[in-house]
Amino acid sequence: MKRVLTTYPLSILILAIIVFLSLFNPPETELKTITNIDKLAHICMYGGFELILWAEYLRHHSSLSGKKLILLAILAPILFSGTMELAQLYLTDQRSGEWMDLVCNTIGVITGSVCGYFVIKPLFWKKK
Repeated sequence: MKRVLTTYPLSILILAIIVFLSLFNPPETELKTITNIDKLAHICMYGGFELILWAEYLRHHSSLSGKKLILLAILAPILFSGTMELAQLYLTDQRSGEWMDLVCNTIGVITGSVCGYFVIKPLFWKKK
């Protein structure tokens, strides 16, 4: 557990922020008038999380494990996002779980993973 905390501190922080943002009651703002702004936020949150996760992984590893990568960097964040949608539905009165939020979270995970592989990986491993 200590190794995970020291290897992925920013990723864990981002996950904690996502949990908080998923479960708190957001204030009313003028941004609410922008159609689907929340969907863009979902894509950015999970895409940003993926980029940080890739950066931390590549910083501490010199090779990629395809199975681990698919399981831990793609499937786990998608399952986590589904869990957050269910938590919003069942654990809060002011939030609701939405299928489109899950779809946008998945788009963020996939986009972040693609960018991680094709952009972050060459930046980190070019130095080695």
